[in-house]
Amino acid sequence: MTLERFGDYGGAVWELDGKRLPKGVTLQFLLGMKRDEMLRVLEALPAEIDDSEFGLNVSPVEEMHEVWAAGVTYLRSRVEREAESSASDVYARVYEAERPELFFKSVGWRVVGNEDAIFTRGDSTWNVPEPELTLVINAFGEIVGYTVGNDVSSRSIEGENPLYLPQAKTYHGSCAIGPVIQLATEDEMSELTIEMFIERDGEEVFSGETSVKQMKRTLSELVSFLFRQMAFPYGVFLMTGTGIVPTQEFTLEPGDQVTITIGDLVLENPVAGSPVFGEYAD
Repeated sequence: MTLERFGDYGGAVWELDGKRLPKGVTLQFLLGMKRDEMLRVLEALPAEIDDSEFGLNVSPVEEMHEVWAAGVTYLRSRVEREAESSASDVYARVYEAERPELFFKSVGWRVVGNEDAIFTRGDSTWNVPEPELTLVINAFGEIVGYTVGNDVSSRSIEGENPLYLPQAKTYHGSCAIGPVIQLATEDEMSELTIEMFIERDGEEVFSGETSVKQMKRTLSELVSFLFRQMAFPYGVFLMTGTGIVPTQEFTLEPGDQVTITIGDLVLENPVAGSPVFGEYAD
């Protein structure tokens, strides 16, 4: 089953497998239930095909949701971060450690959706997209599905000092998630293929592919650590790390187009330059 969100200035509605759900149904409501109960509710809810237009496809992350992320879950990510960092042993140690790296990525209202622009940092010399399987988790720590995530990052800022991670990871336009939620079990995600393609001026400038099978940790392991001493009454989204890393010679430029495919889901985002807020200017 697939959940898709549509929105405009009048609000947002959800569709289940292309059929409109009642307007008051929210993802927060659904993720407040146990997985089995949620599936029963979805099957019982009145849903009908609605040919009327209701806005555009928007990110499935609702405004009150949190997005978290895991790092160094693939060997490729560990190797590249060791190469770029002035404190390379940090990444080797966390890759081998029992406890994974987990960090806060975004609040829901900052997340952009499919075909929305992602941004680069003007104070960074190396900006990259990071394609990631993104888990949808209910309030009870159960994985109910997945979607596609782009953890846009400043590698130059993170590489300068690991303590700069929040600035390297969390800024305007740095988190894209969509286009829909595919309801699935962990086992059904175990062999998903992840692909990324970057186009510039009509030409391919980067492409890469990996698989969830290449992850160092299991998905449920990451979730179990996230829920230690943390409550998510509305549910939570968790980006699970990247195994596709552009070379150090590559950085995103305004006008690039990033396409990430995971299973049957495709997330596409154009790249914009650094926005100007307050007194800061690129």
